[in-house]
Amino acid sequence: MLNNLTQRLSKVVKTMRGEARLTESNTAEMLREVRLALLEADVSLPAVREFIARVKEKALGEEVIGSLTPGQALVGVVHDELAKLMGADLGAEASQLSFATQPPAIILMAGLQGAGKTTTTGKLAKYLKEEKKKKVLTVSTDVYRPAAIGQLQTVTEQVGADFFPSEPSQKPVDIALAAVDWAKRHHHEVLLIDTAGRLGIDEAMMAEISALHAAVRPIETLFVVDAMLGQDAINTARAFNDALPLTGLVLTKLDGDARGGAALSVRHVTGKPIKFAGVAEKLDGLEAFDPSRMANRILGMGDILALVEEAKKGVDLAAAQDLAQKIKGGGKFDLNDFKAQLSQMKKMGGLSGLMDKLPAQLQQAAAGTSMDQAEKQVRRMEGIINAMTPQERARPELIKASRKRRIATGAGVQVQEVNRMLSQFEQMQSMMKKLKGGGLMKMMRGMKGMMPGMR
Repeated sequence: MLNNLTQRLSKVVKTMRGEARLTESNTAEMLREVRLALLEADVSLPAVREFIARVKEKALGEEVIGSLTPGQALVGVVHDELAKLMGADLGAEASQLSFATQPPAIILMAGLQGAGKTTTTGKLAKYLKEEKKKKVLTVSTDVYRPAAIGQLQTVTEQVGADFFPSEPSQKPVDIALAAVDWAKRHHHEVLLIDTAGRLGIDEAMMAEISALHAAVRPIETLFVVDAMLGQDAINTARAFNDALPLTGLVLTKLDGDARGGAALSVRHVTGKPIKFAGVAEKLDGLEAFDPSRMANRILGMGDILALVEEAKKGVDLAAAQDLAQKIKGGGKFDLNDFKAQLSQMKKMGGLSGLMDKLPAQLQQAAAGTSMDQAEKQVRRMEGIINAMTPQERARPELIKASRKRRIATGAGVQVQEVNRMLSQFEQMQSMMKKLKGGGLMKMMRGMKGMMPGMR
């Protein structure tokens, strides 16, 4: 969806240069492109019709002010309406979890089997523990799927939260009530209840989760939906919304090809805010959902705020300051520093994670680059540096032909790979010299050659 919509909008913006204002005739083509892109992304037809009608009503006659072209002005209208369609009109508070209850705040996780519900429960436990500083307990009431209880226990232990054990022989309501009692007695602030999923919607499933809801009276009931499901996600969301008083949605697998389509449709059908989005398989791959920022990404504007947040979490500020002082003081940027930069990039989600948040113009610079191949090359570069001696890392100029052969053998690569890595290191070293002199623009131009595969 992102690529299609971005490309279509970019194409039409170019055709609207020179117009003085937005009119019915010059918006018709652009709205047609938007409509086609949304339908291709599997957004439901009612949602598309309502969205297009709102954009058309708001756009017609709007003055083109300042340096904006009509195309840019219309993109602004589309952005605002996309954000509203995904919940911006509900206000910031609607997308936040509520803890306004006597502890523990109970959060019930609902959804079909395969939507990533159990993993999302673990991700949410990590988010609440690290971001909200809550003491979290998880419990599984899925007594049907083999290893479901063990899976939740594993991910809970990985994120450092507490787990309440259960057995397949127990009844789901009994498990949940016992977990609530345990959470109260051990002063847990949040209890996450993972419920059973099915391959499809059935009466028994709905009756069971309705009984669970009535027994524990959760402050939040989150519906976990696979963003890759398309139209099926809409039908599933409607069924759960009819059976349960949902308070919010969690979209998983937003790093897949159908990104955005389910976000628009499911929010439109249920009227409930999207509270979280799963953006990666790793346990830290859960983000609080922001409609405006998601609209930015759909329209190819990138998500610079998300990049800043990743930097705050992943970058070692002390190490970065030490490097800055070293360069400023005339010190040389060596291979130890280069390896540290590669490690920091991995902590921020790697090349693919960074590229996904950049504006479309910068992403186009990497067009044709395989991110998987680039990630492999980064790992290979780390392996080559690890095969060097401490002296070689500190003084790369020592690395001549015989040393290159030894390093290549140690890293399990060809000598050409060592030469390529050293060439990229020299580019980075040159950039650091420019940064020392304040040549920021020169450095930015130099970065084009730094990403493996970019030209």
